[in-house]
Amino acid sequence: MGNTVIQVENLSKYYRLGVVGATTLGDDLQRSWAKLCGKPDPTLKIGQKENNNDGYIWALNDVSFEVKQGEILGIIGRNGAGKSTLLKILSRVTAPTTGECRIKGRIASLLEVGTGFHPELTGRENIFLNGAILGMTKEEIRQKFDKIIAFAEVENFIDTPVKRYSSGMYVRLAFSVAAHLDPEILIVDEVLAVGDAAFQEKCLGKMEETSTEEGRTVLFVSHNLHAIRSLCKRAICLDSGQIVADADADKTLYEYKRILRNSPLKINKGEYNSDRRGSGTLSFAHIEILDIDNMKRNIFYIGEMVRFKIDYLILSEIRGLHVGVHLKLAMFDIGLTGVTYQVKKEILHENDHGTVFIEFDLTTIRPGEYNLYFWLGDTNALTQGNPTNYDVVDNMTEPLIVKAKSEEERKLTGYFSLSSRMRIAR
Repeated sequence: MGNTVIQVENLSKYYRLGVVGATTLGDDLQRSWAKLCGKPDPTLKIGQKENNNDGYIWALNDVSFEVKQGEILGIIGRNGAGKSTLLKILSRVTAPTTGECRIKGRIASLLEVGTGFHPELTGRENIFLNGAILGMTKEEIRQKFDKIIAFAEVENFIDTPVKRYSSGMYVRLAFSVAAHLDPEILIVDEVLAVGDAAFQEKCLGKMEETSTEEGRTVLFVSHNLHAIRSLCKRAICLDSGQIVADADADKTLYEYKRILRNSPLKINKGEYNSDRRGSGTLSFAHIEILDIDNMKRNIFYIGEMVRFKIDYLILSEIRGLHVGVHLKLAMFDIGLTGVTYQVKKEILHENDHGTVFIEFDLTTIRPGEYNLYFWLGDTNALTQGNPTNYDVVDNMTEPLIVKAKSEEERKLTGYFSLSSRMRIAR
């Protein structure tokens, strides 16, 4: 293999779809017997539809590539493209269906927040536990211990059970353990999105230092295109389980943006591609309807706060941007209210991406079903009658449903009154 540390040849992985193995063995036998007799599934609950999908899905299909020692390889792709499956195979978490992957050196994997942590143990105990899982001796962990907790910035909580940690503290400690225990190969999935911006920059710096100064190899999965471009000289783009680009970072990012622009917009768990228009200079990448606890849902009660998380991707340089969210009463399909926010940055460059959070306080809105309208446009939109539309999503298939907790509350609320507040995040 020479200085090649990862060699993947014709790697494929399929998963079976359907209901076999989804519950107990007894339920599987009942279901199979009913199917042979031409009867309905006896294990279905009231209102549940029968799932007849017993096929397979290829999460990876004939993937081949090599990684050299000291290289930082970026891996990008849409959700469901096969990135996490590839990393799990490389980390020996799961086995491939066909093909081979040969690895030279010790691997440290950070695939999910707190992988290998026990929630009842303290941060101190989990450092030793996770270090042992990664193959380190107790003495090696002791030598690195102070650096680990200093990097993670959890000195005051090191003897607190990690079940009481926030998600950000969890990932800081998990990354710090993986990065400081001297692996030859470090595999990082997109868990860094949990940390704040300062810690993300700190992690990127640590990965670059690990590669350039210590000659270690890094596989880095992220939807942060700026991080991929700044950290990786080479990147791989996966789509539907296959490699569609394996080149320098700029060329791979171009292919990824082309795929993203031509694919349906992901909204919560579904896809959306109808009633969508715009110049394409800038695109919605992902939209989520959340509550104040960042849980995905589209049914709310009066008095609750609804939060729209809007991710966008800039495909060519622009000189200004407004992001808008508007609610329309579904019964009459008329505009009710909305908010438009200006991203306060004069020039936004190609490959830039951002996230906007817009929040509505559903205190005085009338119960009902509301269609949603999302808009990305230029800075002249508020002063001129003919604005440039970069991307518009109209009448989203997943409406916002507002309910009253009581009949009295339903009678008291008005039709067109809606207080709102908003904030912006970059």
